[in-house]
Amino acid sequence: QDLPAKAQVQFDCHGQATGKMRNDLEVYMKQPFQEGPFELATDEGSFHGGDATAPPPLALFVAGLTGCIMTQIRAFSKRMKIPIGQVTVNARLHWRGEQMGNDPYTTAPVGFDLDIDFDSPANKEDQLRLMAAAKKGCFIETTLMQGLEVGHRLQIDGDWHDA
Repeated sequence: QDLPAKAQVQFDCHGQATGKMRNDLEVYMKQPFQEGPFELATDEGSFHGGDATAPPPLALFVAGLTGCIMTQIRAFSKRMKIPIGQVTVNARLHWRGEQMGNDPYTTAPVGFDLDIDFDSPANKEDQLRLMAAAKKGCFIETTLMQGLEVGHRLQIDGDWHDA
C-alpha cells in the first residue's frame, strides 16, 4: 500500500501490569493503515523486583531505534535506486542515572550512537544521500531530535488529571 503525499501515522498501545514488574502490551497501528495487535511484553530483572521474563522497556527502545533506521535504509535504497548489500547496525545508547538518598533515581540521556554498514557498491555521495534520507524517514529518530514533551494524565476517582 502506498502512502498518500501527506498522511497521519498513529499507533495506540494498551498495557496491563500482569506480574511483579511484567507488562503485557498490545500495540495497534491505527493510521494510515490498521494493523495489529502486536503483542509485546516488558519486564525488569531483580534490580527492580521483576522476574526478567521479557526484555526491559529500554531494550525495546534500543531495538526500536535500531530497527527503524535499518528499515528506512532498506526501503529508501530501493526508492532511490542506490544498491546496498547486508545492513548491519551497532547501536550504543547511553544514559546517566542519579539517586539522592532514598529519593527515586532520575535519568538523563548522554548520547545515542549508531555505527552503520550497508555494504554498498554505490559512491560515497549516494551512500551519504541514502543515509540522510533514512535519518529523516525514521519516525523514532526524528522524534528524538524534536525534544517532544510527553503528555501524562492520571485517573483519580474517575477524573483525569494532568500529571
